Amino acid sequence: MSALEWFAHKPLGGGIFWIQERFYESGNRANIWLVRGSQRDVVIDAGLGLRSLPDYLRDAGLLAPAEGAGPRPLLAVATHVHFDHSGGLQHFEEVAVHSAEAAALLQGDNYETVTWLSDREVARPPRPGWSARQFRVPPVRPSRLLQEGDVISLGDRQLTVMHMPGHSRGSICLHDKDRKILFSGDVVYDGSMIDWLPYSRISDYIASCQRLMELVDRGLVEKVLPGHFNIFGAERLYRLASNYISQAGVCHKISTCAMRSIASIALRVTNSRTTS
Repeated sequence: MSALEWFAHKPLGGGIFWIQERFYESGNRANIWLVRGSQRDVVIDAGLGLRSLPDYLRDAGLLAPAEGAGPRPLLAVATHVHFDHSGGLQHFEEVAVHSAEAAALLQGDNYETVTWLSDREVARPPRPGWSARQFRVPPVRPSRLLQEGDVISLGDRQLTVMHMPGHSRGSICLHDKDRKILFSGDVVYDGSMIDWLPYSRISDYIASCQRLMELVDRGLVEKVLPGHFNIFGAERLYRLASNYISQAGVCHKISTCAMRSIASIALRVTNSRTTS
């Protein structure tokens, strides 16, 4: 299967494209965002990596040429290293990730990337004989380590890094302040927030949600482009963040602890079988 078959895209205007993996039919299917600038293009999250995303971008004509020969520089930014967002980073020459998860990406740590893929989630295998049991997030050396407050310049637009741990220890959002757009990764999407994975932490998540609410209060976000599901606005962002905080009581913490233990055991067993 070619990259052109595997992916599909939708232009949103303003130099932003929404890309998805057509045959990965799962709630874990991540949104991929291409943001084009005057001097650099950025891909936010990279999917599973079963087909080459850079090949798709080139073949679909989504990479505008630079002045002179060849395309503009292309940077892949991972909002975090979970497998559904980081598997495709292997196909990029320039990769950026928060420093807290750089070691996991460099080592191909499929426990921290929570690699969990089944054959039934892939409607059409990417190649003959492919099996989900073979799937791993390969080691990738980041070319740029991100920190809170870093700015990724695309020329005519700037994306500010906001370190928002909770879902994972290196989760980030990217904030286009001028356009009031938030690329939220898995920090927040229109669904249940997951805080029971390895390196999730409820106290961090509460603090991150408080920051999200502050962005809305200050009028700094009007549109959220999340890591999963559909785009939503500021009012929904505020409600999702405030609901998480209100529900993060003692009972929630106890149940989350139990779920994290089960998930950790399952991930260690699954990934030990994959490597054996």
